[in-house]
Amino acid sequence: MKYTVLIILTLFFTCSFAQEKDKQEDKQDKLAQKKAHEYVYQANQLANNDDFVSAEMAYRKAISEHPSNSVATYNLANSYYKNGDFEEALYRQQEAAKTATSKEEKHRAFHNIGNILMKGKKCKEAVEAYKNALRNDPTDEETRYNLGLAKQCAEQQKDQNKNNKDNKDNKDKKDNKDNKDKKDKKDQNKDNKDNKDKKDDNKDKGDQDKKQGDDKKDDQGKPKDDKKDQGKGDQDKKDKQNAQPQPQPGKLSQQQIKSLLEAMNNQEQKVQEKMNAEKEKGVKIKTDKDW
Repeated sequence: MKYTVLIILTLFFTCSFAQEKDKQEDKQDKLAQKKAHEYVYQANQLANNDDFVSAEMAYRKAISEHPSNSVATYNLANSYYKNGDFEEALYRQQEAAKTATSKEEKHRAFHNIGNILMKGKKCKEAVEAYKNALRNDPTDEETRYNLGLAKQCAEQQKDQNKNNKDNKDNKDKKDNKDNKDKKDKKDQNKDNKDNKDKKDDNKDKGDQDKKQGDDKKDDQGKPKDDKKDQGKGDQDKKDKQNAQPQPQPGKLSQQQIKSLLEAMNNQEQKVQEKMNAEKEKGVKIKTDKDW
């Protein structure tokens, strides 16, 4: 029984504490909302007086006090838009669309997102933004009109992108063809040069072979025997030796025969001379008888 009472008391105090905590948090949230509204009001006054710097600071304070306050974020985005900072304006309007709690707030945020996207020539994205705005307020004719303009702009951009792509493709094809023609011409020039160099090399080689062929011919155009020329002295000596008949066993050489004939002629000439001398003296006649 004691444990049951203890559990009941614990649950009671826990619930009481949670309720008190919720009340405290709710009180703090209301206080934060109040401060945020005050900062928003102050920022709106500054923005109307074209004091953008001070207005921006006030809007930021409002957002810091109550981050879910979509009004502060929405008004800050409009201030950026008026000041020409479309990128920051787009970012803040997207935040406002996320934190908005009512359809009206969402409609206004998406409508302005579409306007900012149209400023940046992002027509296709603007179409989606205007559609989201109409989902939250289908009766807004201004949004519907802007949607029609965004669709028309998107179609024009689509056609333009297609034409640009076709032109780019045609240009790429032309560039590729020109590059190919240049490469082919370069390769052809290289081949012509290589052929010319090869022809010159063959001509030089032919001239060199012709020169070597001429060097191997004598004055009468007959081929020379290089081996014979190189051993000309030895060959001449050998030819001289071959010109003199070499004695062979049992036979007289031509030189020996010639020498022998000369000796016989000389002997015969001496005998003839001697006989001629005796004829001139006369023959001695004997007077005595032989008997």
